[in-house]
Amino acid sequence: MYPWLRKGLFLLPPEVAHDLALNALARGRLLGLPRLLAGCATSEPVECLGLQFPNPVGLAAGLDKNGDYIDAMGDLGFGFIEVGTVTPKPQPGNPKPRMFRLPEHEALINRLGFNNKGVDRLVERLKRRRFQGIVGANIGKQKDTPVERAADDYRLCLEKVYPHCDYITVNISSPNTANLRELQDTGPLRELLAELTALRDRLGRDHGMHRPVLIKIAPDWDDTALRASLGVIGESGIDGLIATNTTLDRTPVEGHRHAGEGGGLSGAPVRDRSNHTLVLARETLGTDFPIIGLGGITRGEDAAAKRTLGADLVQIYTGFIYHGPKLIRDCIEAWSPADA
Repeated sequence: MYPWLRKGLFLLPPEVAHDLALNALARGRLLGLPRLLAGCATSEPVECLGLQFPNPVGLAAGLDKNGDYIDAMGDLGFGFIEVGTVTPKPQPGNPKPRMFRLPEHEALINRLGFNNKGVDRLVERLKRRRFQGIVGANIGKQKDTPVERAADDYRLCLEKVYPHCDYITVNISSPNTANLRELQDTGPLRELLAELTALRDRLGRDHGMHRPVLIKIAPDWDDTALRASLGVIGESGIDGLIATNTTLDRTPVEGHRHAGEGGGLSGAPVRDRSNHTLVLARETLGTDFPIIGLGGITRGEDAAAKRTLGADLVQIYTGFIYHGPKLIRDCIEAWSPADA
C-alpha cells in the first residue's frame, strides 16, 4: 500500500506532504490505519542504556518535532521513538522552502532550523502519550541564543523533559542553526558535557530515576578532530552517542538540481560518512559504550551493516520517508540473523 501512498504524497511539496501524512496517521488510528500499514508486529528485544527496547529500530528526531504523533508512530512498529528537536521557546525555523527531495538518490536536503512549539508543549504531549514503548526527547539551542550561552538552553530543556521521557539526546550537530556545530570542538564540548552530566545526576537524585543522556554528532569531521572529540565524549560520563546527523557534503549528489540548496543532506548519500564515523566511534569509545547508528539506512542490510560496525541500535528517517513501515520490518529481520 505504501508505494501508492508515496506516489500521491510526492506530488506535494515535502513539508505539505509531511504534515498531511502525519495528520492522516493520527486520525486513522481509530480505524487501525497505522497497524494496517505496519503489518505483523516483529519482536527482537534489545537491552541498551539500561532500557529494554522491544526491537532495535527507532524513529530519528525530526519527523515528530513536538510529540504530536507518538501514539501513531508507535503503532507502526518502531522499537523506540525520538521526538524533537525542541528548544526552550517556540520558534518558526528558517524561511520556506526549506526541504527538498532527491528521489534519484533516496535523499533529502533540509534546512528547517529547529522549527518547534517549545519545550513546554512537548512536555504536555509526553504526559498525554499512551504509547508504552521507549520515547526519547531531543533538545537543542534557541536560534538567537549565543553559542557561548547554549548550555543555558540545554539545561532548561533537560530539566523540563527529564521526568517525562526515557532518554534525552543533546543535539549539537544540526547544520541549520548558526554556529551550533562549534559545540563539537573539544573545549566547548568538554564544558557542555560536564554541565549536563552534573545536572543529569542531580535530576536523577531529585526524581529517583536515571534517564540516560546521549550526544548526537555530525559526520563532517576529519578523523583527527573526530577522535579528539570522541575522546572527550568517552571521558565525560555521558551515557551514549548517536552517529550521525546530516552532512553538508554534496559530493554524492553533485549535479542534482537541488545539490546547491543549503542545509543537511540525509538518506543514502550520507551512509558511507555515517558508517565511517560509527567505526571510529566504536574504536575510540570501546566495546561497551552505547552507540545508536543513524544515517543512510534504506534497506534492511544497511541496518545489519551498522550492527556489524558497532551500533547497538539504529534509527531511520529519510529511508522511512521513501520506503514506509516495510523498512522497519526489513531492518528488524536483517538484524536478527546475527544472533543465530
